Amino acid sequence: MIGTFCLVLHSHLPWLAHHGRWPVGEEWLYQSWAHSYLPVVEVLHTLAEEGRRDLVTLGVTPVLAAQLDDPHCLRGMHDWLGGWLLRAHGAAPRLPELAAREHRLASAALAQFETRWRHGASPILRALADTGVCELLGGPATHPFAPLLDPRVRGFALETGLADATRRIGHRPAGIWAPECGYAPGMEEGYAAAGVRRFLVDGPALHGDTALARTVGDSDVVCFGRDLDVTYRVWSPRKGYPGGRDYRDFHTFDHPSGLKPARVTGRTVPPERKRAYDPVRAAAAVARDAADFVSVVRERLVGIRERLGRPGLTVAAFDTELFGHWWHEGPAWLAAVLRALPDAGVRVSTLRGAVDAGLVTGPVRPPASSWGSGKDWRVWAGGQVADLVAQQADVQRELLAAVDRPASWCERSETVAREQQVRGIRSGRTGTVPIGRDPVIDALAGQALLALSSDWAFMVSKNSAAGYARSRADLHAGRVGELARLLRAGRRRSAARLASGWGCDAVFGHLDARGLCAVSPAPTVR
Repeated sequence: MIGTFCLVLHSHLPWLAHHGRWPVGEEWLYQSWAHSYLPVVEVLHTLAEEGRRDLVTLGVTPVLAAQLDDPHCLRGMHDWLGGWLLRAHGAAPRLPELAAREHRLASAALAQFETRWRHGASPILRALADTGVCELLGGPATHPFAPLLDPRVRGFALETGLADATRRIGHRPAGIWAPECGYAPGMEEGYAAAGVRRFLVDGPALHGDTALARTVGDSDVVCFGRDLDVTYRVWSPRKGYPGGRDYRDFHTFDHPSGLKPARVTGRTVPPERKRAYDPVRAAAAVARDAADFVSVVRERLVGIRERLGRPGLTVAAFDTELFGHWWHEGPAWLAAVLRALPDAGVRVSTLRGAVDAGLVTGPVRPPASSWGSGKDWRVWAGGQVADLVAQQADVQRELLAAVDRPASWCERSETVAREQQVRGIRSGRTGTVPIGRDPVIDALAGQALLALSSDWAFMVSKNSAAGYARSRADLHAGRVGELARLLRAGRRRSAARLASGWGCDAVFGHLDARGLCAVSPAPTVR
């Protein structure tokens, strides 16, 4: 093998359940589920049946995993798939070929969902991980832009997310997808404390030298850099494969049915002049572009081996939603690439497999960075979202003040003090520590995490459903403020009644705000 290729897929949507349907809301979830999550998982199952393992490093953010397991969302998804089938039937008199094709796709999706998915995503993901088909990544609970968080909130969000993944897939992930590949110097120390052994940064954070994983700072935590020369072969707004003329056009609709009848045809061709989609032409394009990508990867790895005098690696990282939702033919392209790379002398592996193979070199100290515009923090901290940055700072202050307020918790007792001493817990605080969970503070923490989602600033900066994003940020931040005011006024019953009405947004039932207290538990005494 001339080198190693690592494919990383990042699956994420913000919490959408019970927050609107169309054009932004649950529809976004169901479209991505039907057109990306179902077919990508089906590709992995098919390749696994061929005896292939270590195919992909798959990140599913905790907030998305919660929706893929949620009974409301599972019912909504089943209904949506049925609606897709009915829309295909309704288009038959006007567009018989399109209707027949969509009928087959919708029927296959329904069969897959009813066979594999009716109990949620967790059993599927656990099986893929347990059989060695993929490595699963964890991450902070609601996908916050971590560099902008207070260290306590940052650690709490990460611990809540890792605990959630442990409950769903049966083991604690050792790797994470840092939301938006956001990094600030020193964050590796928090990762090490949380048991995170590897994470991703964007290629420019390593000055483009992504040929090997690198230890970070003085820690033994490893970072992988996304190889942009390889990744952008696919994910480039100007020349990536999905913009090819023979692929299905994402933006052109048959409005009565909501189906997509056209191929791209040309980047500057208006919708009314686009040609009809041809599956045969699209299949030929998949084969052509898969072969081109394999050639690019091989050439990249040959160059790395010549430069280093040893085999290296290249990491291509994408949003999972690119494959199928945005790029209809993406899952077929993935299958073709993952089959062809070994025949071209390229080892396909996970990030864990790359570390196990020794593809790690000496330390690096990355700068503040992200994978957003400019590779800095401007998307999440720029002038266009200054109000959201200030709002999130207020949310964090309210959350920490509520947690640190002695009246928020029961007074420390001698019994609890002795129990803590036996368990080896050391605290830098004096006076009070939490004894039992407080559902009101837990609710406040849950709303705070929802308000801190990185999606709201991204959507505003990119002017993508910016109104929806601001309304969601305002909703959750407003709830934090209202609940905090009631607690400050000593109106706990009113606060409890208010929080009880937010049950639909209780995303993480295990969320325990005591994790925000300055108490660090030692390993359990055995």
